[in-house]
This record gives sequence, C-alpha cells and structure tokens, in this order.
Amino acid sequence: MKLDDILRSIKRFIPKRIFTALAPIYHYKLALIGAMLYRFPSRKIKVVGVTGTKGKTTTVELINAILEEAGQKTALAGTLRIKVGEKSEPNKFKMTMPGRFFVQRFLRRAVSAKCDWAILEMTSEGTELFRHKFLDLDALVFTNLSPEHIESHGSYENYVAAKLKIAKALATSHKNNKTIIVNNDDKEAEKFLGTDVPKKITYSLDRAKPFSTTDHDVSLTLDGKRIIVGIPGEFNIYNILAAVAFAKSQRINPEIVRKALEKFKGVRGRVEKVDEGQNFSVVVDYAHTPDSLLKLYQAFGDSKKICVLGGTGGGRDRWKRKEMGRIADE
Repeated sequence: MKLDDILRSIKRFIPKRIFTALAPIYHYKLALIGAMLYRFPSRKIKVVGVTGTKGKTTTVELINAILEEAGQKTALAGTLRIKVGEKSEPNKFKMTMPGRFFVQRFLRRAVSAKCDWAILEMTSEGTELFRHKFLDLDALVFTNLSPEHIESHGSYENYVAAKLKIAKALATSHKNNKTIIVNNDDKEAEKFLGTDVPKKITYSLDRAKPFSTTDHDVSLTLDGKRIIVGIPGEFNIYNILAAVAFAKSQRINPEIVRKALEKFKGVRGRVEKVDEGQNFSVVVDYAHTPDSLLKLYQAFGDSKKICVLGGTGGGRDRWKRKEMGRIADE
C-alpha cells in the first residue's frame, strides 16, 4: 500500500471536528516528510514561482519559452502540464498544485534530469495545505489579485493573506539573490513589495507604451523597440511584461527575450483560436472571474459575439456566477 493510501485510511477514522483542528499540523508534517524523503531538492535547482489570480499559466509558459531560448533546461509544473526537460504531459490532477509529495517529487525529477530552472504555478489554496513549505525559491512573480476562492478562504482578506504566504516563503528561502517581481498597477502591489526580499522589481503597463491590440496579437514597446507577440488582449501585455521583468532580473540578453516572444504562439485554453475551416471565429478561454471574462470580451472589440459560458461549476465561488452570467448576457 502506498503512503498516500495509508494516510487516507487513517484520516477516515478521525472525527471531522478533530481533524479540522489538527489539519495545519497534519499538512505541515506531510510537507516536511515530503521534503525529507526527496532530500530538499529545491536547494539543488533554481526555482521561480508565479502567483496571482489571473495570468499565472500564460506567464509560466512565457518564462519557460524565454529560458529555453536562452539555452536553459527547464522543468515546469502548472495548471495545464507537467514538464521535465523534453518530457511534457498534461496535468490530470485537476489542481494547479497537486498535493502530498508531488511538488517535492517533481523537483527531485528536475534535479535528476539536470534542469537549470523549475517554474512553479503557485496557488492560495496550495498554501492553506502547506504545499509551499520547504520550497526554497529564487524568485517570485506576482501578477494580480481580484476576489477568488472566497468561499474556501472565508474572505478576500484571507485570500490575500494566503497569497502573501508565498512571498514570505521567498523571504525565508535559503537561496541567495532572491527576487520578487510585482505588478505595480495592482492594488495589492505594496503588500508584496513590503516583504523582506532583497531585490524588488516592478512592471507596469506604462512601460509597454505605445501599445495596441488586435484580435490576433499585441504590439508593445520593450526598451524602445516595437515587438509583436501572437497573443491578443491587453491582459496578455501584463503577462508579457511579467516574464520580461523576470528575464531582466536574471540578466538574460534582451535579443534572446525578443526572439522567444516573437516565436510564442500562445497557450492551450488561453484565448485559443479554434480553426476547422469555419467562416466564423471560435475562441476558447479559461476566464474564471468576472473581471477576466469582461476583459476577454473587450479584447475582441465590437465583434458580434455569441457567448457560451462555462467554468462556474463545482461547489466553489458561487457568488460570481450571477455576475459572470450578467457579463455574458450583455
């Protein structure tokens, strides 16, 4: 029997009230056992985390593309896929940060494969289960915050606090030259910049001006030079700026960054065009908050739209369903 199965069996015999009270200790011990079992692998590899409400998956993939263009061997764990070196497979766990010992095992695989960087998509619910513990981060990218997972966290303030735990994990990391990269346009930016991290880098939409968007791509200015990236929407300019800020923090040549961005063709399920020869456009996107849904529709201007709305199933965040329905109806 696997250790996970044994732990689940034990959990079934513990009354729910008692388990809830002991849950923090339980999850902390599991995180510690996982780190010890896989010999604290994050200390042997460079690790960058990406957190925020929106844009995490695209930013992770953009960072991966830049690092690969720079000749770095990468590992990646995110909502869409798990990748170690050249081997990539879909994330079938139905969660961004799979539990138990997955993260430590993934990092040990990355170390064994002699990867230079591991890129982690990190969530607030993951921190509540102590999945960020015993991860020695070199860098953290903060994209943005808006109300999400309110039912599981209890309040927006608790949600923000859960995200800040990741920044605090960076501050206490054993790594040298730790860097936090923050979206300075976000209302919570100061809280992330207030953490005790030696190197702080910000990015802002103003730094991309002049910029423009179409149904197919974005055009923006980086270091005085115009660049076109094949992902539409102003929100994707933020994701690009986040990845570029990370690249600058690691002193990656701007021309390498430019080449990586020009080659980038987007992310599955993120403003993804479906083209089967039909005479109309179909776009699939994982817009999971009212704000992101509105910005998705705005990315396509005055085009006539038939809005088929999904992504609000399950038992979580019921508060947003009426609002997202109203936006789709408009």
